[in-house]
Amino acid sequence: MAVSGKVVGLGIVSVTTVFAVGVYYAQVYGYYDSVPVEQGSVELTPLTTQAPEGILFENFQAIDANSSPIRYRACFTTSMSTALLTETYETFGKAVPNNAPGWFDCFDAAQIGSDLETGEATAFLGQKNIQYGIDRVVAIYPDGRGFAWQQINDCGDKLYDGSAKDENCAGPDAAAQDQ
Repeated sequence: MAVSGKVVGLGIVSVTTVFAVGVYYAQVYGYYDSVPVEQGSVELTPLTTQAPEGILFENFQAIDANSSPIRYRACFTTSMSTALLTETYETFGKAVPNNAPGWFDCFDAAQIGSDLETGEATAFLGQKNIQYGIDRVVAIYPDGRGFAWQQINDCGDKLYDGSAKDENCAGPDAAAQDQ
């Protein structure tokens, strides 16, 4: 009994479809976990030290995944004024929010990025090298809405693209010792 080409083709399309759905689910839903409020924090780096410190926050929602250091996203509110924050904490000039999964609807990376460019929101350094080559960035609006994410810093770019490190990039082992 010969198997027709239609049956083989249908089998290939079926397996491919199941695989594609599985990959989609894993990327969009499977790896993410909610960060419980009691484990969540919002920290900024003061101008006077390099030791991040917590700020006042409420309404905290966050997701993270152990599959990548840049999958962290958080939304919160704070009662602290932008004037107080900019006088006390280090601002972050190269803030580029990463897209969040569509189901984490409190975080709109395109809107946050646009508002950072126009000055409607201010970006702060949450923590440098939260993991070697990765910084936590926090954006806060004048009305108290806040968002946090992790992004690759200059040393991380050099680590991942294989280019030569300069003296500002001591290496992953040195960064781990600093923490």
